[in-house]
Amino acid sequence: MAYERVLLGMGNPLLDISAVVDDEFLTKYDIKPNNAILAEDKHLPMYEEMASKSNVEYIAGGATQNSIKIAQWMLQVPDATSYIGSIGKDKFGEEMKKNSKLAGVNVQYYEDDKAPTGTCAVCVVGGERSLVANLSAANCYKSEHLKQPENWALVEKAKYFYIAGFFLTVSPESIQLVAEHAAANNKVFMMNLSAPFICEFFKDVQEKALPYMDYVFGNETEARTFSRVHGWETDNVEEIAIKISQLPKASGAHKRITVITQGADPVVVAQDGKVKLYPVILLPKEKLVDTNGAGDAFVGGFLSQLVQEKPMEDCVRAGCYAANVVIQRSGCSYPEKPDFH
Repeated sequence: MAYERVLLGMGNPLLDISAVVDDEFLTKYDIKPNNAILAEDKHLPMYEEMASKSNVEYIAGGATQNSIKIAQWMLQVPDATSYIGSIGKDKFGEEMKKNSKLAGVNVQYYEDDKAPTGTCAVCVVGGERSLVANLSAANCYKSEHLKQPENWALVEKAKYFYIAGFFLTVSPESIQLVAEHAAANNKVFMMNLSAPFICEFFKDVQEKALPYMDYVFGNETEARTFSRVHGWETDNVEEIAIKISQLPKASGAHKRITVITQGADPVVVAQDGKVKLYPVILLPKEKLVDTNGAGDAFVGGFLSQLVQEKPMEDCVRAGCYAANVVIQRSGCSYPEKPDFH
């Protein structure tokens, strides 16, 4: 079967601890609405506080893992996707393994025996989410694990690679190995801008990976931060998308395509110096549960069609469909079967 292990993701597996909180909670822990950051010492007590809430939910997450699970769900083809990352040897790690197996993703976790499985506090206020990631074991991933024959075999087998920008903070070496393999073998390598702080504080490693990126995903806030950090004096998302698509490439096999989501506004797709806008599926406010995982779901839906070599329009439509499903549920979760045609 042509789709066996066609798509490989690498990233930070995190157990989402999701709860509805209030503005006071955000102020108490110095958290901005609708942002994504790494936990500092001042944030650590909030995990316990959230775990004690009656509305708390635990969902196996992490940006890349979410996208891969959604792609697997949309494809409905056994063993189409694989995922690599690092977890701890603990109950959260076991939970993660069980959850991935149920999702049908072929996971190869590195299991760290010193650090606990990473967690991500998902603070939901008025349907918007703010993420505070405590990487712990996810931060312990080493390229030695990737080089092990059974894991490198997944790299050899895959034709498409997707990595969220968050992984740049953990193992740039692993990203580089996969990126170079993709370029040398005419495969498709994709990354996400992921968060403003990645564009700001991990600019050097992001720039090293950029020439290998055949697709760059992101949202409008990340795109504008990228523009500012690179001294482009524009806030215009369409212009920024074109500029990103025209940055130098390591291989001429694929032209770079930039895909930027803008919440309820159209999706911006830039390629060949041109921009095309695709409308999203609008959702009445009362149906919105939370936006956690919306961007990841968009990418997962998009990838599910891309690996089948469908046209751009179908990829974006599938991305919008998946995001629309996820924002009507808590966390990055989905019904048993997709209803996408």
